[in-house]
Amino acid sequence: MKFNSQAPYIVSSILILSGIAGVGCGESGTADSEKTTDSIELVAELPTQKVRIETNFGDMVVELSNATPGHRDNFIELIEADFYDSLLFHRVISQFMIQGGDPNSRGASLGTPLGMGGPGYQIPAEIRTDHLHFKGALAAARQGDAGNPERKSSGSQFYLVQGRPFSKQELLNIEARNFPKEFGEAEAFKYTDEDIERYMADGGVPFLDNMYTVFGQVIEGLDVIDSIAAVQTAAGDRPKKNVTMAIELID
Repeated sequence: MKFNSQAPYIVSSILILSGIAGVGCGESGTADSEKTTDSIELVAELPTQKVRIETNFGDMVVELSNATPGHRDNFIELIEADFYDSLLFHRVISQFMIQGGDPNSRGASLGTPLGMGGPGYQIPAEIRTDHLHFKGALAAARQGDAGNPERKSSGSQFYLVQGRPFSKQELLNIEARNFPKEFGEAEAFKYTDEDIERYMADGGVPFLDNMYTVFGQVIEGLDVIDSIAAVQTAAGDRPKKNVTMAIELID
């Protein structure tokens, strides 16, 4: 596996309702290949894999979804290869998300542009209407729709959602425009009452629902996301002081 290819991944979304315009989270670079997996069947009955993300603000425990096996298995493989050790959360936007996974961020000087690096491949989308961007969601960055109509994910860059609470009316407005027809759904996407209550109480970034692959959820350490999201940032939304990571599997 090659760990140093450049690939044009950009995850961008215009947020009309939240007061943040033109923000996004993505890896930029050119991925020539697509990673395949032999585990594409749903295996929800299997035990879920948990991982620990260690940062200089504390640790987070993330539960990976068995319903997105391609992303799950790729993330596990990269962790086992120590791919993420000493990388940075190189892009941080308060009330939106914290992003990392660019191998070029390891040891990068403060003036180095980041967000272009990856392992040299993309992952087929596993976008699901039941995997939403609640606070603490783990999701894959990707190239924008214009160059990536299939919405394939970056091979390594990911983001963790902070977001903010949304009103019911805001959610209904988002619901009206987030149609996942390109992924085989015949009906318009609808939030359940439980989804609406959770977004209103805990927050998140619902305007990204049905656009990016969510493949895990923080189950411990949500406050760490808040701490990282509160840091001072410079150009490119990069923290002025490095926020490092190390990721390990939990038995």
